[in-house]
Parts: sequence; structure tokens; C-alpha cells
Amino acid sequence: MNTHQVMWILAVILVLIAGWVDWRTRRIPNWLTVSGFLFGIAANSLLAGWQGAKSSVEGAGLALLLLLPLVLLRAFGAGDWKLMAAVGAFLGPVLCLLVLFGSILVSGLMAIVEVMRRGRAVTTFRNMVVLVRGFFSFGLRAHPEISLDNAKLMKLPFGVAVAVATLVCFLVARFS
Repeated sequence: MNTHQVMWILAVILVLIAGWVDWRTRRIPNWLTVSGFLFGIAANSLLAGWQGAKSSVEGAGLALLLLLPLVLLRAFGAGDWKLMAAVGAFLGPVLCLLVLFGSILVSGLMAIVEVMRRGRAVTTFRNMVVLVRGFFSFGLRAHPEISLDNAKLMKLPFGVAVAVATLVCFLVARFS
């Protein structure tokens, strides 16, 4: 088994645990994300030397940088943010971007299903209009009512989307 396969397997284990925990609790704990981040850097460093360490830090940093605005706007949870950093620490920047893109697609599908299942299409559309209008009027600022802080709004377990996307990307990489 080569270094890439080991990193994929470790990343899949991490995201499956995170996805299960997020599904059950709607939280991804620091003990999982921070230890995954540190373990990803350590494993890459041990197995691939300086190049592995560099790729690991680049992957984690890219995930943190790209998703930070969403965390600051309270549109994305900090646990989800740290989970993507841990995935980046295992897989490096390119594969982290693929997993992130896949996670966004899976999360979008989850959202469509959940909106339709709960009959909240009109409310969701109105909230999106309010957010877009606010963006053009006030710039990139957190909305006081449409955020993760509002318990009445629908929230999705992004960790589940990350788990599905990582598993799909792994299977595609493994069997193609």
C-alpha cells in the first residue's frame, strides 16, 4: 500500500466517524477534528517526508482559508470548518478541493430533499432573497436572523456530506 492509499483510508475513517457523530448530535467535536488535523500532518510527514508535510499544511490551510468567510458569517459551523482542515491535512490541497466540491454538491442535494420533505421551499427561497439583497446592500455581513444561531432555521449535518463525498472520491480514485 502506498502513501496516497494510506492517507485516503485514514481520511475516510476520520470522516465516517465525523459524519456519524454529526448525524447524531449536529456537532463535530474538537477532539476529533484537531486530532485528525494533527494526525494528518504527522502521518504525511512520516510517510512522505518534507513534501508530505508541506502538502498536508497546504491542504489544511486552503480549507481553512476558503471556508473562513462562511464561518465568520455564521453560515458554516466551526466544526465543519475544522473537519475540512483535517481532510486537507490528510489529502493535500488538490484532493481537498475535490472533496470540498463534492461535499458542497452532496450538501446541496441534502438541502433540496430536506426543504421539499418539510414543505419549506417558499420560506427557504424568501430567506435566500433576503440574504442576496442584504449582500448587495450591506456587503458581506452576517444576517442577524438567518444564521446558524437561529434555532428555528433548518440546519444540515455537513459532516455527513463530507463523509459521503470523501467516500465517493476515494472509490473513484481507487477503482479508476
